[in-house]
Amino acid sequence: MKLLNFRELRKPKSVALQLFLAMCLNGAIAPVVYAATGDEVTRRAAYALGFLGLIVLGLSIYLWVVIFQPERF
Repeated sequence: MKLLNFRELRKPKSVALQLFLAMCLNGAIAPVVYAATGDEVTRRAAYALGFLGLIVLGLSIYLWVVIFQPERF
């Protein structure tokens, strides 16, 4: 089994692929949000909340990396 090289993971990826993966992940998160809230939140709002959660998670990971590994930037 080959171990992953973290430098290979840093290579720039296409924006389209990243958006596609975010939408697929949101497709898994939004039904959970919709089921947890019942009829209080519309289906459209559940997808918006899921997407907002993905953005917040991504920004927090990015800021963590910038704070603890500033020499990369």
